[in-house]
Amino acid sequence: MHCSYFDANICRSCTRMGVEFSRQIAVKQERLERMLAPWKPAWLAPCTGPESYFRNKAKMVAGGSTAAPTLGILGAGQEGVDLTGCGLYEPAVTASFEIVREFIRRASLTPFHVPTGRGELKHVLVTASPTGQLMVRFVLRSTESVVRIRKHLPWLREQLPTARVITANLLPERKALTEGAAELVLTEEELLPMPIRLDDADVLPLFVGPGAFFQTNSTIASGMYSQARAWMAGLEAAGLTHARVWDLYCGVGGFALALASPGRRLVGVEVSAPAVEAARRGAETMRERAGEPAGGAEFFVGDAAAAVRDLGGVPDVLVVNPPRRGLTDLAPWIERTAPRYLIYSSCNPRTLVTDLERMPGYRVREARLMDMFPQTDHMEAMVLAERR
Repeated sequence: MHCSYFDANICRSCTRMGVEFSRQIAVKQERLERMLAPWKPAWLAPCTGPESYFRNKAKMVAGGSTAAPTLGILGAGQEGVDLTGCGLYEPAVTASFEIVREFIRRASLTPFHVPTGRGELKHVLVTASPTGQLMVRFVLRSTESVVRIRKHLPWLREQLPTARVITANLLPERKALTEGAAELVLTEEELLPMPIRLDDADVLPLFVGPGAFFQTNSTIASGMYSQARAWMAGLEAAGLTHARVWDLYCGVGGFALALASPGRRLVGVEVSAPAVEAARRGAETMRERAGEPAGGAEFFVGDAAAAVRDLGGVPDVLVVNPPRRGLTDLAPWIERTAPRYLIYSSCNPRTLVTDLERMPGYRVREARLMDMFPQTDHMEAMVLAERR
């Protein structure tokens, strides 16, 4: 893949731009194998997807002026740099940019100017589902422009009929954040359907709401959920029955719902209330499907370390998908209470290694590279570990 922004030194975020894709994968695989060498796992083939047009979410900094807005990043002098032609975004995301830009002009939304601290519109966040439907969020400094957004909303919905969820997010502080805590939903729907097709052709009825985490690469998300399901099937084939499964840091319920099945007792825990709401919506949709019960999946809002005490007992299979800092206080609990199996999905292999070192009672049976972000050095991984 080649990029005109990269070649012109406008944006250098993709540090491996221009490197043959197969070579990128090989380098990542070699690095990951070195990091996990002490555990001697069996290696599965890397999970890869398209090298371009793969990002389902755009986090665009608003810059320029009301008459000539830019959507992209901040460049020299903290001025806006337009990146609407970036080749990483899914086509549905890219197709929305020009309409959103015209909406900014119509609604007289003044882009926030970092050097002076003036203006209202800080970011535009666009998320696309595999069906092409969109969630569009305008991140604002205050409610000053919400009236104008509402006034021109019919035009936006007419021009961008795929926009199922539209919101105004409030970020009054001058902080290096993408969004604030307050959200004004401007449409009837609050959740974006995010159906993910798995390797066995099943479709997970996932939903994503404003502020809820979801993997940026839908293809790799499918691979992750499929891998967890395949590992679970293998454990049951080897004799594990009526498994008690806990999915900690469950997000919108992707792993949990992929593993939901009659005969399994499944609990998902996530600190984000909007994410838990979305997970419950997905579970209810599964229950409504003819012949597809959700396997008794339940979801709760809570901190993972506190939840394991509140839930009581020990699961047969523990699924964890922690943030970049890793398991922190949870690793000692896992080592002490000894769930039989551990499925660990990691967005930071360095903390994965640290956590495994803190859990010497586990051996890593299998590992797999998950290439969530092509054109970069970023690696994600999944491991299946078993109590020794």
